[in-house]
Amino acid sequence: MSSSNSPAEPGGEAPAARDVDRALLAALARDGRASYTDLAERVGLSVSAVHQRVRRLEQRGLITGYRAMLQPKALGLPLTAFVSITPIDVAQPDDAPARLAHLSAIEECHSVAGVESYILKVRVASPDGLEALLQEIRAAANVTTRTTVVLSTFYEDRPPI
Repeated sequence: MSSSNSPAEPGGEAPAARDVDRALLAALARDGRASYTDLAERVGLSVSAVHQRVRRLEQRGLITGYRAMLQPKALGLPLTAFVSITPIDVAQPDDAPARLAHLSAIEECHSVAGVESYILKVRVASPDGLEALLQEIRAAANVTTRTTVVLSTFYEDRPPI
């Protein structure tokens, strides 16, 4: 019987243990600064038991880190867009992510199936900033772009559990 108490290894553990770990993961995904005391109250365990479970979840790679969530508008980056990129020369190496890594306005880079090779999520200060970024992307990666500007966002960065 497994003693991991981790959703990653559902083998022989009790469903209640998996439920507790999922509840801890969900709570930490929503508030990475939650104290062990708060987490213990939410899942009905002792503080030391919660600390041990969280440490195991980290060791097993289910929790890969904690971060501050920043408000892009407050940072002067109110414009969000999705930029689809396609190589101009399909014979060139597929190294666009490496060629674009230096552009801090690119928040995400996803390899996708379909007409485009990658979809980038970008944040900039203005339409002029977007235009300049698109020129940089095209020049750095030798790609064509197709851009969709975000008008409003109802939710993002939702935890998967």
